[in-house]
Amino acid sequence: MRLMSENPMKFLPVLLLLMILAMTGFGCEVDDRVPVRVFTSEGSFLMAVDTFSAPSTSRNFLRYVASKHYDGGSFFRVVRMDNQPTDSIRIEVIQGGANLEKSENFFDPIVLERTSETGLLHVDGAISMARGGPDSATNSFFICIGDQPSLDFGGMRNPDGQGFAAFGIVLDGMDVIRAIQAGAVERQTLVDPVMIDSVRVEERP
Repeated sequence: MRLMSENPMKFLPVLLLLMILAMTGFGCEVDDRVPVRVFTSEGSFLMAVDTFSAPSTSRNFLRYVASKHYDGGSFFRVVRMDNQPTDSIRIEVIQGGANLEKSENFFDPIVLERTSETGLLHVDGAISMARGGPDSATNSFFICIGDQPSLDFGGMRNPDGQGFAAFGIVLDGMDVIRAIQAGAVERQTLVDPVMIDSVRVEERP
């Protein structure tokens, strides 16, 4: 018995739907960067936290944000070319941290996610975790002013050569970052720390 062929027109709605989904980006890679705005006494800036490339470091930072531990913290240290005379490898960053009055509720140190693993380098506006030894970062973070390759894996700003854990980038507000860096200092400590009023995750547009 001969079967009749399917009418090709019956598949037209399905084809049209697939075309619409393709045009709207359905099925494309999702942006895993979480927008976070930092409000300070010098103004605010917006950063993107890369939860895909640096999941452990991002998760740690975002739990401090969710717990509001950064509220009442400060940017307390700035490093620029005129205040590191004894360093053979010089960098430019600002460093901030959580509210020390909440230190009893701080979280345990995290494992170092090296730039050789994440692919996130210390470029202009990069956000990264401050640390002493490997696997010692907790809440304190810094922001790069200009590219800082000596902070990547293999760089020797930290003599262990392991680099620091970059986990995001400033999207808007580098003028605020530079204003903080320009503050009066005693060595590398700001005479008047810049207060962190709040740090909040923003809704994606």
